[in-house]
Amino acid sequence: MPKKSIKEIIAVLVRVLKAHHAPHEIALGVAIGSFIAILPLYGFHTVLCVIAAILIPRANKLAILLGTNVSLPPTVVTITWTAYDIGRLLLADKNYPPLSREYIRNFKISRAGEFYYPLFIGSVVLGLLCAAVFYLITLAIAKHFKKKASS
Repeated sequence: MPKKSIKEIIAVLVRVLKAHHAPHEIALGVAIGSFIAILPLYGFHTVLCVIAAILIPRANKLAILLGTNVSLPPTVVTITWTAYDIGRLLLADKNYPPLSREYIRNFKISRAGEFYYPLFIGSVVLGLLCAAVFYLITLAIAKHFKKKASS
């Protein structure tokens, strides 16, 4: 794709994000999208984005969808591993096994619950943390662009 086309796409995205939306609404959308992206509900992220857009009308809808790009294929392994470890720490009394290549190699579908419960708990915590960080970063950037546009 030529560089000019990429610049035009970015310009359109910036215009859509800024159009009639306060920096808070854009940041809220990105935060919601990033939270959804971290959840291990693979295949349901888009459905969850639509539900969030309906339930939280003040959030920028495009920003919700853009926020879900946190969990692109290169980051899914890191997100999953981190979330599982957070879940293991929070559920230390249950003695969930640590993730390792050996654990993954010998994984059986009958053990999915053993893996999924700490993963889900850890994902909620990691998702909230990521949502807060992305909210603050996006809010600062959106305020900067709004200030720059009004100057």
